[in-house]
Amino acid sequence: MDRKRSAAAAGQAWNIYSETLEADAPRMGERVRAVPRMLKSALRGQYKGLSFKTLGMLAVGLVYILSPLDAVPDVLVPLGVADDTGVALWLATVLVRSAGDYVKWERGGRPDVVAGDVIG
Repeated sequence: MDRKRSAAAAGQAWNIYSETLEADAPRMGERVRAVPRMLKSALRGQYKGLSFKTLGMLAVGLVYILSPLDAVPDVLVPLGVADDTGVALWLATVLVRSAGDYVKWERGGRPDVVAGDVIG
């Protein structure tokens, strides 16, 4: 992942954190605790706010981080670590934002919609 993408991911992460500070928004701890419930509900088909495509991308990202094979080898520090960091930031951003939506859904304040669906 190049520097622009890493900076964009970090900016997204900051935006998500800022969301957790809004008045009625789920706080960071609540979102983190909701992640396992959200994943179970999505895999069981109970929660439609997280598509199987997104779940697949999250799985691929996790495998990429844990894999000893990298697009940019870690021995080329700091560039080798930057791609892993960018993917980790992306994973965290998607999970925290999605978990916030899930908590709202659990509270009953959100319709059962997959992100990207057109509502009309």
